[in-house]
Amino acid sequence: MRAHVAESDLIIAIGGDGSMLRAARVCSEYDVPVFGINVGYLGFLTEASLNDWDALLNDLLDGRYWIEERMMIHAQAWRGESLLAQGDALNDVVISRGAVAKSILLDAFIDGDWTTQYNADGLIIATATGSTAYALAVGGPILPPTLKNILVVPVAPHLTLDRPIVLAEGATIEVIVAERTSTDVTLTLDGESLCSLVPNDSVIVCASEHVSRFVRLRERNYFYRSLLDRMEPRLSPRPESVPSRRSVLERKT
Repeated sequence: MRAHVAESDLIIAIGGDGSMLRAARVCSEYDVPVFGINVGYLGFLTEASLNDWDALLNDLLDGRYWIEERMMIHAQAWRGESLLAQGDALNDVVISRGAVAKSILLDAFIDGDWTTQYNADGLIIATATGSTAYALAVGGPILPPTLKNILVVPVAPHLTLDRPIVLAEGATIEVIVAERTSTDVTLTLDGESLCSLVPNDSVIVCASEHVSRFVRLRERNYFYRSLLDRMEPRLSPRPESVPSRRSVLERKT
């Protein structure tokens, strides 16, 4: 598959945001842009839908598009001097507890200096793109996709720092699983499992040398309108012709 990507001028990803994330990670290594057609639910990263993809494809073929570049982050997991695993992420790197509902202890170092110890269900280390994904769901700020900062957000912190941190551009964060952690710890990249961690293992995250490139047909200031269209109240999923359970019960009484 990668050989075909390397020889391509453009990749069309058909699916939802998960498909876009996978395509972006593969294509970033070869600087190949991705054009997304949404057949999923939100499709926040995609550019077209099933209703308009054919018309938009004509615009694309006529050259009426621009390329948006988005920062990615690179994560390495270490056990002593041994590299366990590594990879790039477009959305986020997440260090989290396993199936047991027990918090984990994580020591965070920013640019080599100890910052704090998190006692939480997990820690999200996200890009600006990832700020509107898992990080947003746990109360993180929204960052415009052009920023090259790393966002750090704890998940369900208990009596520890509960505020997100936006790191300076070019910063590196290292997270070490504290020795007193007694439950399973998992490392995921863009929602996909990378490896398991044990006490004293460390995860180092910094900006990747690769960037994701997306084909855009909308105006360059599309981001906020697109975001608000998804966050504002939606229409009720219940058709007006279908009565609610409450109204049915009221008629019966």
